[in-house]
Formats: sequence, structure tokens, C-alpha cells
Amino acid sequence: MIKAILTDIEGTTSSISFVKDVLFPYAYQEIENFLIQHFNNDLVYEQVRAVCELEGLKDGCQPRQIAEILREWIKGDRKLTPLKELQGMIWEKGYKNGDYQAHIYPDAYDKLTQWHGQNIPIYIYSSGSVYAQKLFFGYSDYGNILNLFSGFFDTNIGYKQEVNSYLLISEQMGFLPQEILFLSDIEKEIISARKAGMKTIWVIRDPEEFREVNQQNQSHRIVRDFQDINLI
Repeated sequence: MIKAILTDIEGTTSSISFVKDVLFPYAYQEIENFLIQHFNNDLVYEQVRAVCELEGLKDGCQPRQIAEILREWIKGDRKLTPLKELQGMIWEKGYKNGDYQAHIYPDAYDKLTQWHGQNIPIYIYSSGSVYAQKLFFGYSDYGNILNLFSGFFDTNIGYKQEVNSYLLISEQMGFLPQEILFLSDIEKEIISARKAGMKTIWVIRDPEEFREVNQQNQSHRIVRDFQDINLI
């Protein structure tokens, strides 16, 4: 029996284009000025030190140098914790200025609201930082919908294609893995969650990809959108 929901964001509850075409370019453009202005902030510098360690820089880290590294990481869509933490700090400015609102698929919003109304705990697991996740759902095109969620997880608990990440998440959620339904648009994440014992549904929103996978699929539950999800 499903007792809790764990869901991805990008490509699952929200369009990939919002992240790729709005959030990433905003961070890319603002990163250098942000680092120059906030370099002495303890939270910012903690992430800067992490960048230096990952890049093997031993001669000190300067804002412009770090900005260039982070821009390369953004272009490569690197799933690295210091990048995600800094992006979240930068995106806060855009959300609060009203430069953009986070996109939520209507079917996802409807189902999340329905499950919340049925007292089913809903959790988020994304490569974006918990801070960025809360901004996302706090400034969505449905307004502040943070009340729908019971908790948030990011790569600080582990990467999304590692089985142990899902075991740790189930432990922190307080449910057995088999009591949790995980939703994602990425098959490798689905596979890892299943290996951990979770129930899974692969969300494939692109019609052509859905048809192709549906014809070949032998092992996954797949749906086009949240309206097709049945918890029974």
C-alpha cells in the first residue's frame, strides 16, 4: 500500500524548458556579480571553497575565476552540490523581483493537491538544493504551494542515480521503501529507486517518446502525466 509520495521536479512536476531556458540563463548571467557582492558571506564562501576543492585549486579562489568555473558547470548541467546551492541563492533574487514564476504542470498541481487532501505525505527529491526547491514551490504560477509538501531532499543526501540515496530518504521519511511511490522522468533514477525497494512510475510527457517506450517497455509503470497515476 502506498503511504507516501516522493517526486522529482524537472520534467516531472515542471517543464524542463522553465529550468533550462529561464533559471539556468538567469544564474549564468548573474553569477559573477553575485559572487563579487557576496564573496565574504559565510554561506557563499563555504560553497566557493567546495568549488575550489572539486577543481583542485590550491592558490586561492577569486570571484571571477569561480564564476567562470560555475558557468562551465551550468553549460554542462553538472549536478554538483556547490553549484546547486549557489544557484538557489541567485534565483531568490529573480523570484522576489517577479522576474519569473516557477512553472507547474496543471495535472501535477491537481494531483498533488488531491493527495495532500487525502493526507498522503508528499516529498520532493531534486538535484537542485532544498533552498532552491522551496523557492520554486513558494513562487510558482499557482502561488505559494509549500503547504502541499512534508519535506525536501537534495544531493546532500546522495545523488539521484545511487540506490543508497533512496534508502536514506525512506529512513528519513519514516516509511518502508515499499510504502513509497517515486515519480521521475529519468529511467536511471527509477531503476535506482526500484532497487532500493520503492514503487516507481516513470513519467514521460513527450508523446513520441511515450509511444516508443510504451511499445518496448517490459518492466516499468509509465504514464503521460499525473492524471494517469493510480495509487491502488
